[in-house]
Amino acid sequence: MQLRTLPNRWTLPLLAAALAVGAGPLANAQPKPSEKKLYCWDEGGRRICSDALPASAVGRQRTEFDQNTGTAVKHVARALTAEESARAAIEEEAQKIEAQRKRREMAMVASYETEEDLKRAFRDRFELVEESLKGSALALTNLHDSLISLLRQANELELQSKPVGKPVREKILSQHAELQALRALKQRQEIERETLNADFQDAMSRYRTLKQAQNGGTTRTPLPAPIGG
Repeated sequence: MQLRTLPNRWTLPLLAAALAVGAGPLANAQPKPSEKKLYCWDEGGRRICSDALPASAVGRQRTEFDQNTGTAVKHVARALTAEESARAAIEEEAQKIEAQRKRREMAMVASYETEEDLKRAFRDRFELVEESLKGSALALTNLHDSLISLLRQANELELQSKPVGKPVREKILSQHAELQALRALKQRQEIERETLNADFQDAMSRYRTLKQAQNGGTTRTPLPAPIGG
């Protein structure tokens, strides 16, 4: 295929038209005015305004204005001190804990229709703790008796001027360490039972308060005795 060259009289008008079409969108596009701001803040008892924010004013409370319209576009609070930030964090955490407590209380009221339902739930937990305590007490008794027997055996050998064998000595040390660990476990279980008693009293008190608030009543009922007592 051969390309034909246009006559000179057509070349310039065509080029001019092409340039006019290509320049159309560019000619219509208007540059967007830059958004200039004016910053105003208080410093040294005076009101200061500037189109640039100095480093000394970064942490201060300020208002930002649009220079084109004169309207306020942003209000910036001053930066908190380290002490204020720590106090705000503590207050926020306290609010979260309080919100969680309220959710738990409302869930408790929704989950247990009557006081007896709530007691039954705690009774199951008390039974588990009591069974664990009984198991630990029995294991302590058996282990104590076994250790006493080993010590008597070692004592008789020494009275007979006979050496106490290594297996007996190691068993005595092993059972003594196990006895100490078991005593610590039983002590933790007793603390758990006391904590559960306190939780039961607190839950019952809160449950009654919430129920009375729902029913519009003000009657106060004595708290029950601990279930595991």
